Amino acid sequence: MVQRLPDTSLTYALASGGREYFGWGVDRHMRADIFDAINQNTRATGNWGKKAPKFPEWPRPKVKKKATKGEKKRRSVAEIYKQFSARR
Repeated sequence: MVQRLPDTSLTYALASGGREYFGWGVDRHMRADIFDAINQNTRATGNWGKKAPKFPEWPRPKVKKKATKGEKKRRSVAEIYKQFSARR
């Protein structure tokens, strides 16, 4: 894998699993986790009538299933370039 790329770069996202990971760096994951934790705390400590409402979680990229052997599939530069240059 290419070293020293920012975790929000498109190349890093494609190597991680696809375009849906673009822009999802450590800071964005932490903000989503904090949002969910605040909602969970509000649900747990609120004064609700009978049943606490269900708060929606922050939308995240869908995690793809890993290979059965537990190994990460290596991608060649040509495969990453092919995904990078594909128009959607």
